[in-house]
Amino acid sequence: MDEGGGRAFVLAVLLRVALLGLVASCAESARPPPAGGSVAAPGDAVVVSTSVRYLALGDSFTIGTGSPPPRAFPARLTERWTAEGCSIELRNVAVNGYTTDDVIAEELPVLPAFRPTFVTIAIGANDIVQGHPIDSYRVNVRRIMHAALSTGARVVVIPQPDWSLSPSAASFGAHEALAGSIARFNAALAEEARAKGAAWVDLTSLMQKQAASAQLASDGLHPSADAYDAWAAELARVLPRPCALGD
Repeated sequence: MDEGGGRAFVLAVLLRVALLGLVASCAESARPPPAGGSVAAPGDAVVVSTSVRYLALGDSFTIGTGSPPPRAFPARLTERWTAEGCSIELRNVAVNGYTTDDVIAEELPVLPAFRPTFVTIAIGANDIVQGHPIDSYRVNVRRIMHAALSTGARVVVIPQPDWSLSPSAASFGAHEALAGSIARFNAALAEEARAKGAAWVDLTSLMQKQAASAQLASDGLHPSADAYDAWAAELARVLPRPCALGD
């Protein structure tokens, strides 16, 4: 074989080896990963995160009337959990002045499309203001909790604050009468939450201290931004994070 023919033979052999290597590499990459997830190199940290869809139901105390929207307690709670590694989509559909009737008619229809995995419920003050009987209130909160729980979401219920001490509350009745109604409606809400299997977080003591120290917004009725933030801090303290990051 002459010199030119020898070089051509060597080049042909090298090309064949390279093609065989390429085919083997493609076959290896085409293999499916082991059952249960993707392939990770030794020492790689694999973190599984579940996005949380948080739906906040309620009235002015949930939408944060008297404070900027980012200072409402659902927003502050979301910020705390996000800082701890949770991926959370918050939808706060609460509306100032809403009663339990309004929550049923206007807020519960959001459930099917949003498909929440975590729900907070705080409602009742406007039922008192509008003179709704406590028995009717009980029936409505059962409907609200049943609808929320039926989605498979974790449902957390909190009381209404003691707004009877607020300067603006005088236009709704005498302090003693209002305070009594607030206590009775909160007790009914707690009973219905426990009966339905929802989590009841009793912020009554904290809320009473805030009312006594006049932690109020400029409207003289609703809690201040710091008061809302304290609710969020307590909820974050007593509730497990609603995400799958090692909890």
